[in-house]
Order: sequence, then C-alpha cells, then structure tokens
Amino acid sequence: MIITTLGIDLGKTVCSIAGLDAAGTVVFRRRVRRWRLLKVLSEIPACTVAMEACCGAHHIARACEKMGHQARLMPAHYVKPYVKVRKNDDRDAEAIAEASTRPTMSFVAVKSEAQLDLQAIHRQRERLIGQRTQLINQLRAFLMDRGVLVAKGRRAFEKALSSFLAERRDVVSPSMLALLTDSTEELRLLNERIGRIDQSLAEVAKTDEVVLRLTEIPGIGPLTASALVAAIGDGRAFARGRDLSAWLGLVPRQISTGGKAKLIGISKRGNTYLRKLFIHGARAVLHLVRDRSAPMLEWVDALKKRRHVNVTAVALANKLARIAWAVVANNTRYDRRMAAG
Repeated sequence: MIITTLGIDLGKTVCSIAGLDAAGTVVFRRRVRRWRLLKVLSEIPACTVAMEACCGAHHIARACEKMGHQARLMPAHYVKPYVKVRKNDDRDAEAIAEASTRPTMSFVAVKSEAQLDLQAIHRQRERLIGQRTQLINQLRAFLMDRGVLVAKGRRAFEKALSSFLAERRDVVSPSMLALLTDSTEELRLLNERIGRIDQSLAEVAKTDEVVLRLTEIPGIGPLTASALVAAIGDGRAFARGRDLSAWLGLVPRQISTGGKAKLIGISKRGNTYLRKLFIHGARAVLHLVRDRSAPMLEWVDALKKRRHVNVTAVALANKLARIAWAVVANNTRYDRRMAAG
C-alpha cells in the first residue's frame, strides 16, 4: 500500500482521512481525534496532504511540511463538486484527496504564523468597528425618539452626544440619562481599543519592509498594506496581477453564450475586507490627492469624465491591486512613471 495523496476532512474533534494511490484508488481510510492527527501523519510516509482551507488548516499544513509532506489547501467550494452522493465525512475526505490531484485546481498558499497574527489583528479591528457602529446607531435612535436630531457622521455624533450630556440633561429621564452616560463610556473604550490597534498596524508599517514598499503606492496606507501582506504573503499564489483582482472581486462578471460575451457588474467574490479597503483607498486618490501629474492620476481623471465616479473608483481599485501585486511578487518598488493607464 503506497499512499501518494492524503485527503483530510478537518472536524472540531474528529478528522476523517482518505488515502489514494497513484491510480487514484482509495487504499486507506481512518478516523482520528484531532489532537492525535499530527501523530498519525508523522507515521505515514511523505506524500501530498490535502485539506480545505478552514480554521486550523494552516497550522496543520505547516506541521505537515516540517514532516516532509507536501501540504495543499483548497477553497471549500472548489471541493464540493467532487463529493459523491450521500455526503458524509469519509466521502468528504475522499473528495478532498481527489480534488487535489486535478491539474486545474487552484490552491491556497499556506500562511505563516506571522501572517495569521496580522490577520487576527485586522479581524479584531473590524469586529470592534462593527460594535462601535452598532452602538452609535442605537444611541442615535434613542435620541431621535426624544426629539434630538444629530448630524450624520461618527465624529459629529460623538460631539453632539457630549454637548447634549453637558447642556441638555433635563430633556431625558434619569434612567435614560444613566444609560446614555454608560454608553458614552463604552463608546470611549471602543475608540481607545481601535486606536491602539491602528497604532500597532502603523508600527508594523514602519518595521516590515514589504508593507513599507506598499505604502508608497497612492491610495494604499498601513491598513491596506498590512492586510494585503497578511492575506497573500509573497504573492506567489497568483500568476499575475489580474488574478489577484479577480480574487478580490474587482473584475466584471462575464456571461457568455453562443460566442457572445457580456460583461456586467463586478463579481464581489473573494476577500470582502480587502476589496473594501482598496475601494476606499481609490476614493481617497480620486478626491484628496492634490498632485494630479502622475500618469495613473491623469488616466483616472480622464476616466472620471466618461464614467460614473463609483465605476471610476472600482477601476482605480483594480489598478491599485495589480500594482500592489507587482510590488510584492516582484520584490520591487512603486514607480509613478510606470503606472500609466
């Protein structure tokens, strides 16, 4: 029994393993507790170990590579077509092994521990911002129910809330006043936590050489640069810049039939968080950059005259993503003279 490919269906407590030989026949099946998985893998001769890119997969993949195995991670939706009828954990493991042998399969690069740490910081920041937005919306509704209208925007709301608590305390009941005071303190703590995370990301931008090079690109700051490095590493998982743009969902969806191709809105697939950051960065370039002499800015200004500003922002975000990939994958720096339309 010679195992060439090992498919693992990762579970919270129990993992199913299916091994294929060179002909693609299932020659090995086993279920093990997750805490014993690495020990079992260390007893199997070096082969290709395939898993879905899910929680904990990158840690196991790094451990497999240290044992001499070749780790392959795949998006879960790419594996689904290979699952046979009557789905169960054993068939999932078999499908994972079979999918990894396909020559056209796209694989996920194994993330280092430093990348996962950076990614965790960004995810915590996004969660805290969501909580802050939820709190502000709730407090705005409380004030509106009592005839107090506040201008749009977070900073305008915080200023109005502080002024209200200082000057118009008699408008609301004592219980509501206590609630608003407590919520104001909660809002202050959320702002402090988000500020500390932003400061830590700014420190990363000063010390990480790749992040520092990315911040030289217009529209890409420490937040976007560090999130991109956490997501793609050295960028070798993408053959070209357009592949990164497609992964971010910044390219048009295509509907083709009868030899006719029709392009519609952007696909919005892939990494939602990174796509949002790139589009926000593109809007900053559109409206805030004063020096418009660079070739890329001349191109986007000409495009803005022909297309809606939102379309222009997405087109620029697409270009920024391609430039960012070139900077990371080719280990080079941004040259404003080379970024022409």
